[in-house]
Amino acid sequence: MTNRVRIAPSILSADFGRLADEVRAVEAAGADSVHIDVMDGRFVPNITIGPVVIEAVRRATTLPLDVHLMMVEPEKYIDDFVKAGASILTVHQEACPHLHRTLQQIRAAGAKPSVVLNPGTSLGTIDEVLGEVSQVLLMSVNPGFGGQAFIAATVDKVRRLRATLDGRGLQHVDIEVDGGINPTTAKLVVAAGANVLVAGNAVFKSADYRAAISALR
Repeated sequence: MTNRVRIAPSILSADFGRLADEVRAVEAAGADSVHIDVMDGRFVPNITIGPVVIEAVRRATTLPLDVHLMMVEPEKYIDDFVKAGASILTVHQEACPHLHRTLQQIRAAGAKPSVVLNPGTSLGTIDEVLGEVSQVLLMSVNPGFGGQAFIAATVDKVRRLRATLDGRGLQHVDIEVDGGINPTTAKLVVAAGANVLVAGNAVFKSADYRAAISALR
């Protein structure tokens, strides 16, 4: 983990008609990575994008691509997403019966392995794999749609996760929070121990991307 708060604008809120320009704009505005939500219509009630769009984003930016797989059987597609340009690949604990194996598969494919928990999933369900990941993503909304309200209980969940990581000598593991992030909620989760913030509407629906990103730090 680094002390500096990193901002990962989510292209789910971008204008897909000019996606490459949107990605270049957030890079110029000081974003640290680009967050890409992959939804399959099965694990979550929505369908978004696949490797072809990730390839297009990869061509548009030099920033790391933080790819969040909201899908069942993600292990079938890991190689495809890494080849498309994913730098960090996040899979749901809830979708991976063989989570340890899947995280190892991500690392072997050449991306940083990351695991994500839904709001109703206990931290204890990933206790055995914390040493295998570079990042833990905590959902602060129920996944599937952008623009939802922040779930306040996430703050304590972040605090407990940071205490666990620090207690086990895993300070290098990032804590990312996704959902309802704005300047107010950002301060709460950062104070609790998060250091990577996913922001969709807070950035892409603003008139000034640079000012919006700065306000989240």
